[in-house]
Parts: sequence; structure tokens; C-alpha cells
Amino acid sequence: MTPEIRLDQFNNQWYHPGAGVVKRTIWYFINILFFKNGWIPFSGIRIRILKLFGAKVGKGVILKPCINIKYPWHLKIGNHCWIGENVWIDNLVTVEISDHVCLSQGAFLLTGNHNYKDSSFGLMTGEIFLESGSWIGAKCTVCPGVRVGAGAVLTAGSIATKNLSPWHIYQGNPAQAIKERIIQK
Repeated sequence: MTPEIRLDQFNNQWYHPGAGVVKRTIWYFINILFFKNGWIPFSGIRIRILKLFGAKVGKGVILKPCINIKYPWHLKIGNHCWIGENVWIDNLVTVEISDHVCLSQGAFLLTGNHNYKDSSFGLMTGEIFLESGSWIGAKCTVCPGVRVGAGAVLTAGSIATKNLSPWHIYQGNPAQAIKERIIQK
């Protein structure tokens, strides 16, 4: 007998997004108006809105236009971070971005996925931590439960499925360490 996939039995009632339906609905429209579009080029307005919705945001943060944030109340951004155009922070659970982190254009931080071993495709979540000085290159994906070590680099188009060690450069799918990152003075 062939195993059967039963999406009609999907149940994620255990998951709670951390805010009520009214707050989530208001955020949905605010996200469209102020974050996902390019009409407002200024970071300051977006930072103030994020803070109003419970995000922790440090000083000197640059938020480019056309970013998408699932739930700001699960977001922590340190000091002097850059978040580029078309970044998607799909934070069903905590995403913590430490100081001096760069998320380049089109980066995707993914905290949720589905269990392919479960016939009903159950939801799985994992927090993401980007340590100080790390850089997530353009069009990269960081998968649920990944910690990117201090100073680590994930090169353009790469996919981090496991933790990245500090001060190393990673490339590929899945990302593999290719060399040490050395900062020249």
C-alpha cells in the first residue's frame, strides 16, 4: 500500500502567532502600505512603526523599501544593521539580528516549514539568530533553526540549512564553508 498525503488533516492549532487577530490584521495592511512597497524611501518611519508593533530596533538601522516582515513582535534588530530591498523576514517565531548585520537584496529568513515525514504536513518552526557582523548575501535563504556565527558570510544565492561557524564564508545549496573570512585593516 502506498502512503498517503492528507492535507485535509493539517492542524497547526498548537501554533500561536503572538498577537490577536485584530493586531495581525492591522499589521497586514500596515506591512503592505509602509514596508512591501517602495513609496516611502525613509527608514525612520518604518522603524517607528515596527517599534509600535513590538519589534526591538537599535540605532542606526537602515530599512530599504520593499521588505516584508511577517510579525514584528517576533523581531529584534541590533544597532547599525542594513536590511536591503525585497528582504523577506518570515518570522513565525523569533528572528534576532545582532549589531552590524547586513541582509542583502532578496534575502529570505524562513522560520517555518512543513514536516515531509508527516502525512498531514505538520508545521515546524525554528528561531533564527544572526550574530554580530554577519552578512547574508543577495537572494540567500536562511532556514528555520539556523544560527549564523559572528562575522560569517553566506554568499549570494546560497542556502543555510545548518548553523554557520563564526568568521567563515559559506557558499552553495546546502551552504558549505569555503574559506575563512579575514578582515583587512
